[in-house]
Amino acid sequence: MKRREFITLLGSVGAWPIAGAAQQGIPTIGYLSTQSPEAFSSYVTAFRRGLKETGHAEGQNVQIEYRWAGVEYDRLPAMADDLVRRKVAVIAAFTNVAVLAARAATTTIPIVFSIGSDPVTLGIVSSLNQPGGNVTGIHFFGSALVSKRIELLNELVPKADSIGMLLNPVNPDSDAQLQEARAAAQTFGKSIVQLEEANTEADLAEAFAQIRPRRIQALVVQTDSLFTSRPALLAGLAASHKVPAMYPDRAQVIAGGLSGYGASIAEAFRQVGTYTGRILRGERPGDLPVHSRPKSI
Repeated sequence: MKRREFITLLGSVGAWPIAGAAQQGIPTIGYLSTQSPEAFSSYVTAFRRGLKETGHAEGQNVQIEYRWAGVEYDRLPAMADDLVRRKVAVIAAFTNVAVLAARAATTTIPIVFSIGSDPVTLGIVSSLNQPGGNVTGIHFFGSALVSKRIELLNELVPKADSIGMLLNPVNPDSDAQLQEARAAAQTFGKSIVQLEEANTEADLAEAFAQIRPRRIQALVVQTDSLFTSRPALLAGLAASHKVPAMYPDRAQVIAGGLSGYGASIAEAFRQVGTYTGRILRGERPGDLPVHSRPKSI
């Protein structure tokens, strides 16, 4: 890096206190995820692409400290605390439980999130337009679209009276999504059957094995990183159990699933990268409105 470029970088981040930059020469981003690097590889690529759009390239003028919980969500608080101790410049947190862990760990280090739940309802930000404090991010309406998915599934499989719902119990939004699904199904004279809870990849096969004995005729999948990060696995399980399914992301449809309705998760990760880069350039997280991704089928 040329001396002039280095001076410019240091000057640009000065508008927001970034302790890590002074110690390491270049700023360090803390990347906090509930999943594994294998499951999230395409999303990491999207995140890096967003960083690059703001002039930041990993290994050149920014470093990234990755923390992967591997669906062991109880590890997240310690991981968030570790990133704070390392004085990272920004924490990029993915999923509800990750951002809640990061927010509990620091009120000063900027946090950029990507979640499907309403961040105001979760108490993460004070408002979408003016989040205030040290947190902002991308909200892709994962929870709010449950009723629309039920409606579309009813149009695709009108004779399906019993609809199964695949939920991750660790997701703090699971109960709300289940209640919304039940209310929507009732308007069409359908019933929602909650599958046995799945919070690891190993649980998924057992959850799908309940479909035939419980007489489930169609399936709706919750917006959760465990499911959106494994499109081929879910599409394959649905095909093997011959159940028409509605997914929260088009990736499952590309992988062979029947249908999907929701925002692009990869695009949300790119936007997190963009916001992270803007903060590294000096913008304050509290001044960046929470960005809502448009729906896509």
